[in-house]
Amino acid sequence: MKKIAIFATGAGSNARRIIEAFRDSDEARVSMVACNKQGAGVTHIAASEGIPLLMLEKTRFFDGDGHLADLQAAGIDWIVLAGFLWKVPDGLVEAYRNRIVNIHPALLPKFGGKGMYGPHVHEAVIRAGEKESGITIHMVDERYDHGKTVFQASIPVEDGETPESLAAKIHRLEHLHYPDVIRKLLSGKLPS
Repeated sequence: MKKIAIFATGAGSNARRIIEAFRDSDEARVSMVACNKQGAGVTHIAASEGIPLLMLEKTRFFDGDGHLADLQAAGIDWIVLAGFLWKVPDGLVEAYRNRIVNIHPALLPKFGGKGMYGPHVHEAVIRAGEKESGITIHMVDERYDHGKTVFQASIPVEDGETPESLAAKIHRLEHLHYPDVIRKLLSGKLPS
């Protein structure tokens, strides 16, 4: 049984979908939720699901061991980023090389990098006049939104689209695909 740690910052809608998808799995289970924001919605999800919560301390995360000792003590095999807004430190990337996956709300390599998250991405897509947007699920490396792409799905950007309407469409794509892609990565059906 593989143990997954979900790293999230916000409300946790993707975290909830992933937890639900693996609740009765014989292959993997969400064994930890790690969060860097007190009171974030994902902390309440972890509590209601009885999943241990790791509150990430900024100095330790960036200048210490990246909480690696906590992850190892819990036997974590994979890290899944689900709306996590901090860059994963190099030491943690190295320790979990090809076992950290992220979802980005755009079609990388467009609209990625530092500061490109949530509404900032959707505003940039609309401002650029893009005719489509979507999601990219990729492996995490030492650079923002750079690791190997393992899956993309797209949707049209309609005339009159707003950042809010585009965000809603993107969330539906995320919820539809992310748990399944994680399952395929963990089982080796998709190369990491």
